[in-house]
Amino acid sequence: MNPSESKMSDLKPAFTLQGTDVFVEGQGAQTLVFIHGWPDTHRLWDGAVSALQSQHRCVRFTLPGFEGPPSGPARSLADMTALLLEIVDTASPDQPVTLVLHDWGCIFGYELAARHPTRIACLVGVDIGDYNGRAYLKSLTAVQKLMILAYQLWLAKAWVIGRFVNAALGNAMTRWMARVMRCTTPAEHVHWFMNVPYAMAWFGVGGGLRSAARFKVRCPLLYIYGERKPFMFHSLQWLAQCSAVSGSKAVGLPCGHWVMVEQAEAFEALLVEWLGS
Repeated sequence: MNPSESKMSDLKPAFTLQGTDVFVEGQGAQTLVFIHGWPDTHRLWDGAVSALQSQHRCVRFTLPGFEGPPSGPARSLADMTALLLEIVDTASPDQPVTLVLHDWGCIFGYELAARHPTRIACLVGVDIGDYNGRAYLKSLTAVQKLMILAYQLWLAKAWVIGRFVNAALGNAMTRWMARVMRCTTPAEHVHWFMNVPYAMAWFGVGGGLRSAARFKVRCPLLYIYGERKPFMFHSLQWLAQCSAVSGSKAVGLPCGHWVMVEQAEAFEALLVEWLGS
């Protein structure tokens, strides 16, 4: 184990909000807030934080609902946005932050940026673009729509089964889909309760996602996406939006959905260069 890996393994929270442990590493004038997606935790960002913490202050946490079986009702989208805002305000009370987002982290992070734009200076979005926009829906073929429906409903059902029927079966269903999707997270770290965003989206858990804003690029955005997937999570119009905003750019890398793992060196180099500029 190298020194950086040892340090990562000994992480201790800098503060805790609403039961969520928040970790802060590094020094610098710019605060980066990392938000992961399915089926991951704050550990998804180990490599990126290691590459950035000498020049930036890195803030990360595991999303509520991903850390263990729920003990109460699922959070609503408004509740999640409020928690993210509280984390941002606590970590950087005087300056706006840069959000570094992946997968469901993009969806929750874009919601935060849409609702509270003055708290966000820049964005790094990884593999999720205009997911709820008309242009994106029109860009998908019928087969691609069916593929998305199939995997998302499967995971939503796995959450319901794990929550109300049998946790072992919920885990088995979730881990099977993770293998199908070539997820880079070790199977033993994948659990049914991490599927809660899919249950929100398809079954209205926590009030659902119908109130989600249609995010438009208004601040500098670095959008990084994997090119080797059966379908994209953005439209061509989204890529045009990224190019139209000063300081923004979109970059495709030869990999799948987990860009920061499959193309770690290239991903980290892009972050270092863009944030430094």
